[in-house]
Amino acid sequence: MTAPAPNSRIAVVTGASSGIGAATARQLATAGYRVVLTARRKDRIEALAEELNAAGHQAAAYALDVTDRAAVDEFATAFKTIGVLVNNAGGALGADPVATGDPADWRQMYETNVIGTLNVTQALLPALTASGDGTVVVLSSTAGHGTYEGGAGYVAAKHGAHVLAETLRLEIVGTPVRVIEIAPGMVRTDEFALTRFGGDEEKAAKVYEGVAEPLTADDVADTIAWAVTRPSHVNIDLMVVRPRAQASNTKVHREL
Repeated sequence: MTAPAPNSRIAVVTGASSGIGAATARQLATAGYRVVLTARRKDRIEALAEELNAAGHQAAAYALDVTDRAAVDEFATAFKTIGVLVNNAGGALGADPVATGDPADWRQMYETNVIGTLNVTQALLPALTASGDGTVVVLSSTAGHGTYEGGAGYVAAKHGAHVLAETLRLEIVGTPVRVIEIAPGMVRTDEFALTRFGGDEEKAAKVYEGVAEPLTADDVADTIAWAVTRPSHVNIDLMVVRPRAQASNTKVHREL
């Protein structure tokens, strides 16, 4: 990996309390960034910051709900320049068909995956630009590029995140800020499927049933760190990452 430029060494990671966000924070810290960990669960990000600092890295924790615009704006005042923003906060709720889907779940997914990303990106874009070499990462999903039955609410939200990244790239071309989208497929983390199914461990386990090697949080974090550490003139517009066993959102090889 290329070492971060001296004026671009701060990396903000949202949703850093677990899964891909925590793994990304670890990898960016290892790459030489001073990482700022944000999430709603203060105890978790503080523990991660302590872990990273004890390992000789530089990390700070800041409890933040990305859907709270006033809180996001206040957070942004702490920075004059930022090198990297990783918009990781998001998630899925439910797997009901359109006919019976819960509008509250749809609204919450949109607020977190799209409006949350918008809030943080808008608030930190001046600091990213001021760095002279900024990078915005939007963690979308293969759900944002192809639909599947029972996934419409999440698909709609992640499509929104994809379109946000694509449009922002068009709008700020010519400025010293790159826009990178990472779209993972099936990733097995401790919480994603469990949260989606309201804590139902049986339903969560079925998502990965028979799949020998789903992606891990570290796999996705590795692609994020690689994309972020490319030379400044190189932009990874979109990277779709799936496990070998998954050919599409609806085509998965399972050994049952």
